[in-house]
Amino acid sequence: MTSLKQNLTPIKMRNYGRILQDMVNYACTIEDESQRQALTMYIAQSMRQKNVVWNKEQDANLHRVKEDIARLSDGKLNCEFPEFEALMQRPLPQLNKMPQKKKNKK
Repeated sequence: MTSLKQNLTPIKMRNYGRILQDMVNYACTIEDESQRQALTMYIAQSMRQKNVVWNKEQDANLHRVKEDIARLSDGKLNCEFPEFEALMQRPLPQLNKMPQKKKNKK
């Protein structure tokens, strides 16, 4: 019987969780710039979605996501590339709206 290794490192930002923190740590180790940028964009999109869930009245804006990525990566990840800016300008899908029921015509 093998035991699972437990991750005991503290979570830096609880609102994002350990998975995003681990993804940021992994992105810091990637040497290929295009792969690092692609993963950074995915992480940023996930952070925006989590910000909307945790802070319904606040806007999940570009500045906050950049600051949080810099804080989680200890300044190792750079968000200053054109694709990042374009991604962050896209609107997020509405998560809290219930679909409307179709009325049956008889």
